Amino acid sequence: MFSKFAFDIFDECINTYHRVDRVDQDFHNPYSAGDIKHLLYRKGWIDTVQWHYEDLIRDPEIDPEAALVLKRKIDASNQDRTDLVEYIDSYFLQKYQSVSIKEKANINTESPAWAIDRLSILALKIYHMREEAKRADASEKHRNTCNEKLNVLLEQKKDLSTAIDQLLDDIEAGNKYMKVYKQMKMYNDEELNPVLRGQK
Repeated sequence: MFSKFAFDIFDECINTYHRVDRVDQDFHNPYSAGDIKHLLYRKGWIDTVQWHYEDLIRDPEIDPEAALVLKRKIDASNQDRTDLVEYIDSYFLQKYQSVSIKEKANINTESPAWAIDRLSILALKIYHMREEAKRADASEKHRNTCNEKLNVLLEQKKDLSTAIDQLLDDIEAGNKYMKVYKQMKMYNDEELNPVLRGQK
């Protein structure tokens, strides 16, 4: 099943990141370019680094100049994340390009890659909630609460994985079809963002 294949790569990526546990560590993709594993690992890495950016920027003692630099990094990371989702959808478009779409086929509310994006974030939630559930310096109440939340996340993983695999099965069978809209983000575009346009 593709969902397990993807989740295992996200999990591998998250564990690799936490060996050093620094947002400025070197990135090395163990998978060859052109392989879907390469795209999934890169996607997982972007999400993992951004997760920790989001922790850092919430430091109440953060220097305002450092916060602005970090905000720019988060913006760039969001763009990278969107680009990777589109690359992953391109993989599926190519994979299913010869499928004969049935007359009553319909479109899904989101593309496969955006569902897989949610799986990547869920992998991070599971990793960090599991860490909290066994944190030695936390209270028993905290650990129990986090363990309950972890169980909910694991149930969510099961449901989301099932939905992803069913969607891909439906696309492959011609019961659903893909229609991908490129993200038309306006805030990075000098012609569409009035603040940037005013600086030209």
